[in-house]
Amino acid sequence: MANSFSKEERVAFENILEGFQDALVLSRNVSVYNTDQAMMERANNTIWRPMPYIAESINAAPGTDISGSYKNMTQLSVPSTIGFSKSVPFTLNALELRDALQEGRLGDAAKQKLASDINVAIMNTASSQGTLVVKRTAAATGFDDVAQCEAIMNEQGVPNYDRFLALSTRDYNGMANDLSKASRSFGNSKSDSAYERAFVGQVSSFDTFKLDYANRQAAAAGGGSKTISTLVGAANFLVPAATSSSVGGQINVDNRYQTVSVSATAGVAAGDCFTIAGVTSVHHITKQDTGQLKTFRVISVVNGTSMVISPGIISDQGGSDAEAQYQNCIVAPSGTAAITFLNTTAAYLNPFWQKDSLEILPGRYAVPSDAGTAVLRGTTDQGLELVMQKFYDINTMTTKYRCDTLFGVVNKQPEMSGVILFSQA
Repeated sequence: MANSFSKEERVAFENILEGFQDALVLSRNVSVYNTDQAMMERANNTIWRPMPYIAESINAAPGTDISGSYKNMTQLSVPSTIGFSKSVPFTLNALELRDALQEGRLGDAAKQKLASDINVAIMNTASSQGTLVVKRTAAATGFDDVAQCEAIMNEQGVPNYDRFLALSTRDYNGMANDLSKASRSFGNSKSDSAYERAFVGQVSSFDTFKLDYANRQAAAAGGGSKTISTLVGAANFLVPAATSSSVGGQINVDNRYQTVSVSATAGVAAGDCFTIAGVTSVHHITKQDTGQLKTFRVISVVNGTSMVISPGIISDQGGSDAEAQYQNCIVAPSGTAAITFLNTTAAYLNPFWQKDSLEILPGRYAVPSDAGTAVLRGTTDQGLELVMQKFYDINTMTTKYRCDTLFGVVNKQPEMSGVILFSQA
């Protein structure tokens, strides 16, 4: 006969679920995609999600005949995987259960840890894969810092709504300090909130959040002598493709990353941020040159002269329809274009993003409710499921508990997310 939860335990679980949902600060500010769980199991928990199309327009004049102007459209997609399986297990024996408060305390701890795991997964994805890099030479001070994040997004055509910025506690409080002084007058809600609660709120179109576990990026150790060839013959440009041919036939292509050849990779590390001389960003829709150097991130180092970067250098140097459609930069060709690293001092990675760039995929466990274990499950507004199970061992008079959640996080468009670094030399 299966165990069953008493009313007190059910109430405790409901409270745990409520607190779990309240603690999911970052997950409320990313997109959610719900999947068919049977299909996901058959597909190794991976589904390919489409990136947004970028269309081109032409001049139809003179007349209306555009018969020679039709071009192919390329649909790009990225793999999304339900890859995080987080669990908090604990036990209580028959003596410990005499103190009913223990269950509530342990349940609160489980809720807090699982919610933190989800928030951290989102933060890690945004911090490590976001490619819009804002370098600030001084400590965080306020509006000017966030305005640079807005500028780099606007220049490249990122939607101007649902923008979020998560700052380390020290950087966030630095901004609050500025607000507490700016236009200081008691009764000014912005100034009062900054002074009394170290609260920043919305700045330059971004909703801001304070992190107590922000990642840090070490100073780049690659030196200042590394170069890359941006000549057409070097083929260090990306031709976007929906699929590629392999032994097994047509397979999808992940166009977020590109392997490039450089003069040397000694000292280069994943997460490094850099620009390339003569490579400027464009507005993704109009293709207008912004005049600003395009920023890139190192994803991994392959060998002594090759590394994987994001985004790919889509410069239209190959002349294909797909390159013209997804062009993200303009290149002044050089055989020895200098690579300049932006993370010159170890600092916190403060991620910012547009909501549609990051996506969370809720998963679900098919836990049987008639196999001798009591099971309770609940779902948050974002579709994230929390499962609580209980099993009693008569030999030891010990009850085993576990709280579980299953989910995935994907950065669908790294060029709609990025990081701001402070106090860089």
